[in-house]
Amino acid sequence: MKKVCLFGGTFDPPHIGHLLVAQTVAEAENFEKIIFVLTNHPPFKNNFSSLEHRLSMLKMALAGNPKFDLSEIELQREGVSYTLDTIKAYKEEENLKREELYFLIGSDSLMEFHTWDKPKEILNECKLLVAIRPGFRPSSVPSWVLKKVQFANIPRFEISSTIIRKRWAEDKTIRYMVTQPVWEYVNAHKLFSL
Repeated sequence: MKKVCLFGGTFDPPHIGHLLVAQTVAEAENFEKIIFVLTNHPPFKNNFSSLEHRLSMLKMALAGNPKFDLSEIELQREGVSYTLDTIKAYKEEENLKREELYFLIGSDSLMEFHTWDKPKEILNECKLLVAIRPGFRPSSVPSWVLKKVQFANIPRFEISSTIIRKRWAEDKTIRYMVTQPVWEYVNAHKLFSL
């Protein structure tokens, strides 16, 4: 049986935390592949780098890891990116059953999952895998969601794209928070200037 995990996000920038979580999840859950799905236009975010920059950085960050792949499924669809549409399209494209497809999110996203577009349908289409981030309180998640999720058995990593963008804007180093090629790319394009 196939076992694949989608990992969606704006990846602005893709950082060591994303890569560590994906690699650790791949090993812990024995996934054939972790498929990074670059969000075209997330419904709840407005301030992010251009698609061209985010795609370039993600390709650099994933290079050389046979467990990692990139899907441009949301980019081809264009418009606002809804998770359910992505999951259904990917399942159809790859001919996968519900039990073969996982969708990885952080526990920060899990706390808002019930407000996403059609969350119950998402849970019916795939298995939701959650990486716990600092400050997570399960009590703030509705029980109907908690009953259907699986928590990833991985260490916690305290790093976020928001922190990276803020540090860069404040002229602080992000050198060891992203891969060398991504660091050089961010610097060359001055992506996160205020």
